[in-house]
Amino acid sequence: MTWTANSCFVTLTILFLWRVEEIAEACSCAPVHPQQAFCNSDVVIRAKVVGEQLVDAGNDIYGNSIKRIKYDIKQIKMFKGPTHVFDAIYTAPTSAVCGVTLENNGTEYLLTGKLHADGTMHIAVCDFIEPWEATSATQKKSLTQRYEMGCDCKITRCRFIPCMISSPAECLWTDWLIEKTYNGGQAKHFACIKRSDDSCAWYRGEAQPKRDFLDIEDP
Repeated sequence: MTWTANSCFVTLTILFLWRVEEIAEACSCAPVHPQQAFCNSDVVIRAKVVGEQLVDAGNDIYGNSIKRIKYDIKQIKMFKGPTHVFDAIYTAPTSAVCGVTLENNGTEYLLTGKLHADGTMHIAVCDFIEPWEATSATQKKSLTQRYEMGCDCKITRCRFIPCMISSPAECLWTDWLIEKTYNGGQAKHFACIKRSDDSCAWYRGEAQPKRDFLDIEDP
């Protein structure tokens, strides 16, 4: 192999690996508590898919056609977002580019996503997306007010000991440390709520929390 051919081969290999790394990084998601997903999202809805089609979404900077999956949906309830009803949501065509697969079989979903400038809702693998029936009673209740009450709080993920909070406005999320899953008790049954003294603490229960509550209170 000549020097020129060898150089071209190395260059192509580097470009390929860079592209693979770019895609991997684009879909690399740190686990987030459902409350964080709610607070970080532009739109949070309950909906079911009623149709699906592959559509054009313009061109990238290289002139290549961009495809998106358009899910036609029936919106059941809006928890956060604009006043209009969404009849469709968009996602990338494959999981390799952060696309989400939803079933068109009557399954109702809790969907969090981003609102684009044209008013459309887009979802990706890093968003919190769960079948509605898989969400706990506390999570369902928290969507209407409790998560919003804690959006000024910081939830700090604890993966190993030692871990600690750096300010009173934080809650320590220990599901992985204790249960080896991020869908543990704190994710399913707790919300991190700001208290009357501006500190934050975990609150458990379906009843509306008192303004000045104890973090061990379980109504």
